Amino acid sequence: MITAKIYITNYLNVFLHEMVWLVPRIKLIRSDVDRSTAHFRLYHLGTSRTFPQYSKITVMTELEKMLSGQMYDPMDPYLVERRARARLLCHDYNQLRPSATSDIQEILHQLLGSHDGPVTIEPSFHCDYGDHIHVGKNFFANFNCVFLDVAEIRIGDRVMMATAVQLLTATHPIAAAERNSGRELGYPITIGDDVWLGGGVIVLPGVTIGDRAVIGSGSVVTKDIPADCVAVGNPCKVVKKISP
Repeated sequence: MITAKIYITNYLNVFLHEMVWLVPRIKLIRSDVDRSTAHFRLYHLGTSRTFPQYSKITVMTELEKMLSGQMYDPMDPYLVERRARARLLCHDYNQLRPSATSDIQEILHQLLGSHDGPVTIEPSFHCDYGDHIHVGKNFFANFNCVFLDVAEIRIGDRVMMATAVQLLTATHPIAAAERNSGRELGYPITIGDDVWLGGGVIVLPGVTIGDRAVIGSGSVVTKDIPADCVAVGNPCKVVKKISP
């Protein structure tokens, strides 16, 4: 018992000695604050001693948390800056003359994360970031659509959307205490090829709509919809199978 006490005491003395020496000499430097992982490196100043176990600590950025479906802080400066950029681009887009076809495609190219060829989105159009919206060939969205892309929105080829369609990846915690913390979360939306969304359709976070599905006007899509069907209602449910 006496030997154990001596061993523990010596261990604590060594630990405290190292911490007293180390803490004043730590310099935290943040880099890669864009879409990649932010790194915090510990630099031990004024000595040749090294501590490999402290050489690198990797943490997730708020952007990475957001895109991975974790709780994140929407007031993170980088996210605030990206939202401001998207709002300016949307504003400029919505003010363009219909004849300014080259300017229309240029702004959409800057705004969207990716697209396969020309895109048709009638104004007004609004989104959170734009970077996380990916559309396939021959995409068409009619007037007054809103895409909240705090998570990825992936849209296949030859998709048609009528007026006032909303794709909402953003959500909030159910518990009031968590919700009042200001943190948010989101889940991706995926829409397959040859899908047609009627006017006023709302697609909620985490939903996948299969190829060639038709969603009736005014529907609220709360769960996945399979391919080759007609689905309508609130909540949206399959009412008819259709041939491919």
